[in-house]
Parts: sequence; C-alpha cells; structure tokens
Amino acid sequence: MGTILRALTLLTLSCLAEAKQKDFYSFKVVNSRGRLVSLDKYRGSVSLVVNVASECGYTEEHYKDLQQLQKDFGPFHFNVLAFPCNQFGQQEPGSDKEIDSFVRRVYGVSFPIFSKIAVVGIGANNAYKYLVEASRKEPTWNFWKYLIDTDGKVVDAWGPEVSVKEIRPRIADMVRKLIIKRKEEL
Repeated sequence: MGTILRALTLLTLSCLAEAKQKDFYSFKVVNSRGRLVSLDKYRGSVSLVVNVASECGYTEEHYKDLQQLQKDFGPFHFNVLAFPCNQFGQQEPGSDKEIDSFVRRVYGVSFPIFSKIAVVGIGANNAYKYLVEASRKEPTWNFWKYLIDTDGKVVDAWGPEVSVKEIRPRIADMVRKLIIKRKEEL
C-alpha cells in the first residue's frame, strides 16, 4: 500500500509541476494528426495562440486574418498556433481530422492546428492553464488570442471581440525587432 501511495504522490506532483512550467514553449501537445509535438520548436519566434472553432460567428473573419498573419510573418519569425475547442457553444464538434481538413480547404490554413482540447475548467490542457495563469485572463468564448514572445512568455491576451487586425501592429513590431536582433547577431 505504501508503494502505491508514493507512486500516486509522485504522479500528482509531476502533473502539478507540468502545469506550472516556466514558459509556454516548455509544454508538449498533440497535433491534429495525433503526434506529440514539443512547443519548444517555436522558441525563438513570436506566436499567437488561439482557441479556435469552426462553427462560430467569429470563425470566418478570424481564420482569414490569422492565415494572413501567418502568410505575412511566418514561419521563421512568427506562427499562429491553433487549438480547436468545443467548450463554448459546442461550435467545434468535428474530429481532429475533420477540423484540419475543413480549415485547410475552406480558409487555406497553413499554420499548425493541434488536437482538440479543453481550455478552461478541471480538464483544461496544461499549456492553457499556463496561459491563463500567466496572463490572468481566462477564455470565455472561442478565438481568445495569447501573444507569446520568443522566450515563451505571455505578452498579452485578447477576447474574440478584439480583431486580429487590431493586434497586427503589435505582432509586426515584435517580428520587426526579432529580425533586427537576428541581423545584428550575424
């Protein structure tokens, strides 16, 4: 019995430690094709993390503007990182494969789409727990956007009523500074 209790304690501590990791890029998540991906591969670039939904009133405008951001600034200096979520209005009912196929076909999405997750509540994904804790802003609907710097720290967060176009100048400034820094390091 003591061995089982120790094992459960270690597992619990491990889960708590993962939820309290030091930056966003230190997490691992599952992509829409079912593969485990380390977010560390995005370290050194600016990211916009978004909880997306295919059947929301914000879907068309956000996906078009997010894809334009990816096209203009990515993938070496910037990436949109999309996390489908069905928690708000049940507006992302499809499977990971269906979601991936839909957004690539309809909106020409080229940015990474991850596996559908919970972003709030007890079952929330640990990467999102970190975003909420770091920003002190919890998603209340689809298309919450978290701006992440090159070191994985949360810069700011906005709800769906703030358009991608309103955030674009801030992203452009961060990407411009990153490009200048990299040129100076050459």
